Amino acid sequence: MSERGTLRVRLNRLAREVAKFGAVGALGLLVNMAVFNLLRHTTEIPIVRTSLLATVIAILFNYVGFRYFTYRDRNKSGRAKELTLFLLFSAVGLVIENGVLYVATYGFEWDSPLQSNFFKFFGIAVATMFRFWSYRTWVFRTLPAREAVQTAESFLEQRRTVQPRRVAS
Repeated sequence: MSERGTLRVRLNRLAREVAKFGAVGALGLLVNMAVFNLLRHTTEIPIVRTSLLATVIAILFNYVGFRYFTYRDRNKSGRAKELTLFLLFSAVGLVIENGVLYVATYGFEWDSPLQSNFFKFFGIAVATMFRFWSYRTWVFRTLPAREAVQTAESFLEQRRTVQPRRVAS
């Protein structure tokens, strides 16, 4: 396979991964925002605490979606380590997401329902970029065998194009 073909395959694979991540993330976003607004309008819990609860519920929902849909073909050994890393990086995302809402609410006193929803959504968007990178890099890792095969194929392809053919005399 040529370098262009290899690049095309990798880009197609990445595009599918982004689409699956986005589908799970979109459903997680709906869960997060629905729980946030339900709690915000039916309880007296402060806004940022409401957001924290909604985020935790969405994190649990997303783990199931990522493990069994987006990254179902990834390495499944070491589930305890995977879950620990997922929760660790999700906690960082939780701080990013709710930090934005906290600053808007308590730093600038932007706490109307529209403003709260906007900054909640904005915080989710910023945290999602971090989560995508960290989940695919550290949590749901590619199976080593696939990487080895791809590396070997790439190496063999390069060797074929670099070595001149011998001419019989």
